[in-house]
Amino acid sequence: MSDLQSPQLTKKDFESDQAVRWCPGCGDYAILAQTQKNIPTFGRKREEFVFVSGIGCSSRFPYYMNTYGFHSIHGRAPAIATGVKIANPDLSVWVVTGDGDSLSIGGNHFIHALRRNMDINILLFNNRIYGLTKGQYSPTSETGKITKASPFGSIDNPLNPPSLALGAQATFVARTIDRWQKHMAEMMARSYKHDGGSFIEIYQNCNIFNDGAYEQYTGADKLDNVIELKHGKPMLFANNTKGIKLEGSSAIVLDVEKHGIDDILVHDETNLDLAHIIANWTSNPDLPEPIGVIYSIDKVTYNQEMVDQIKKAKEIKGSVSVQDLLNTGDTWVVE
Repeated sequence: MSDLQSPQLTKKDFESDQAVRWCPGCGDYAILAQTQKNIPTFGRKREEFVFVSGIGCSSRFPYYMNTYGFHSIHGRAPAIATGVKIANPDLSVWVVTGDGDSLSIGGNHFIHALRRNMDINILLFNNRIYGLTKGQYSPTSETGKITKASPFGSIDNPLNPPSLALGAQATFVARTIDRWQKHMAEMMARSYKHDGGSFIEIYQNCNIFNDGAYEQYTGADKLDNVIELKHGKPMLFANNTKGIKLEGSSAIVLDVEKHGIDDILVHDETNLDLAHIIANWTSNPDLPEPIGVIYSIDKVTYNQEMVDQIKKAKEIKGSVSVQDLLNTGDTWVVE
């Protein structure tokens, strides 16, 4: 056998021959570019990746990846991805979905894929609007959102995706932003390395139907409005001039120069109680928007437990054929 190693794949190797058909300026382009750029660094073959999507603008994603993929049905991508992972546990399986696809019609599939800790990676593109169907408010749209479907403003309370994921017992929850390219790459790498169900919410701009929804996190003042969570590090932002302190279960902002670094909360991504607090301060105008890994723990995966259970069943029952199974238990003859 040759000692020559396979050549290192590049971004170009993961670009398909399909013309990318998103609106010019859509945040989806940035997410696609980072995915194509970073998965070659994972050191795996293209045929070992599978991208599964539902319905929506983001769901065109599998067409643009030179990997295996499914453009499936509305809200059901996690269910199909589960089947793929169970059938072939060696594959790296990714779900690409939007806030409408995964949190409305697909809510149950989203919840239970995370509850089971299936070893799949969910990328949720959250633009807080239904883009493909021309601008209706979505499950994450803010209360009072005016659209053609809600001319007097939405009266729904928006869902909080990281909070929902934590409530579903997810073992990895993170958030990033389409224009924070380096940060997005880091979150994707963390998601890939996590053994279990991982969830990344990506704030993504829809420049046609909800332009500027995240301007405060991507504009000139972004460092004053965003806090990047780092495990074991003090929660600092605004060029380290401000920090977060907990008073009971409530977060408040402190001036570091006045109060000192010792009063600043240190992030612990393994602390579930802290993760819930961080997730729940999302969109609080008095607090910076948290991005980064909110929560990450190790826990046995559903697919591994299933493999172990089948192995144990075979040890107890022995290996049998389907016909043997059909002939066991209560049987009868129809004359």
